[in-house]
Amino acid sequence: MAPNIATNTRVSLDELLDFVRPRHRAVLLTRRADGGPQGSPLTCGVDDSGRIVVSTYPERAKTRNAKRDGRVSLIVLSDDWNGPWVQIDGTAEVVDSPESVEPLVEYYRNIAGEHPDWDEYRAAMVTQGKSIIRITPERWGPVATGGFPARLAEGA
Repeated sequence: MAPNIATNTRVSLDELLDFVRPRHRAVLLTRRADGGPQGSPLTCGVDDSGRIVVSTYPERAKTRNAKRDGRVSLIVLSDDWNGPWVQIDGTAEVVDSPESVEPLVEYYRNIAGEHPDWDEYRAAMVTQGKSIIRITPERWGPVATGGFPARLAEGA
């Protein structure tokens, strides 16, 4: 059986967003007040302006951290654990309720499609006090897959 060879594919911003759109599993890394990293597994999407978006609550550590220091990193994973992934570094903006409601509608539409009752959804977002974090990609690594270095496959 041939070994899986690790890959690193450099992509443009448009290619990056095309890669992220169907993938909704990610880990967001923010900075604690002392500068240390804080990781949050979450669901993400891409908004119509090409930002990566995350639905959250104002009390969450990721939200507080992103408000204090907008420098964040996001590792977007494939559903298949061994599938491709990418790290994105960027600047986060937090939008709180009620201004977050329409961006949350866009977030839902871009991830899950149409909601059966948008008025009910909007009311729930206000009642829950939901926030949204919008991340503008500024730098990203290659889209990568795990595996063996190519040098180990040469003799296989």
